[in-house]
Amino acid sequence: MHTISKYTKFVPYLYFLSVIVYWFTGINKSDGISAYPILLFGIPFLWQLIKPSQKLNFSLGIIFVCLSSYLILAYLSDLLNIVNWTESSKKLLFYGGLLVFGNFVMSLWIVRNSIKKVF
Repeated sequence: MHTISKYTKFVPYLYFLSVIVYWFTGINKSDGISAYPILLFGIPFLWQLIKPSQKLNFSLGIIFVCLSSYLILAYLSDLLNIVNWTESSKKLLFYGGLLVFGNFVMSLWIVRNSIKKVF
């Protein structure tokens, strides 16, 4: 049990790295070499796994909490019918819901790690 709690602090970074790799492979199939700049988004998360930094950790957490909150507002506007969405965008919103919720939870986890000073 001690080893599990020792490595749980790395879960959010591995989650974001896996999302970036999935995003890269999807774009790489259709666009080819123009997808490689997407891999630059993974550098801060990889850096946190190799050489953790308290300031970078807190910055990543706050940035992704803000981005995820913005996406959650898009879902709320869909529920309240503030914005009229097309059927294809509603389908995208439905499938992206788990991703948005996962991003929000993982970014809160990063902020919690920063506050608890795990690193």
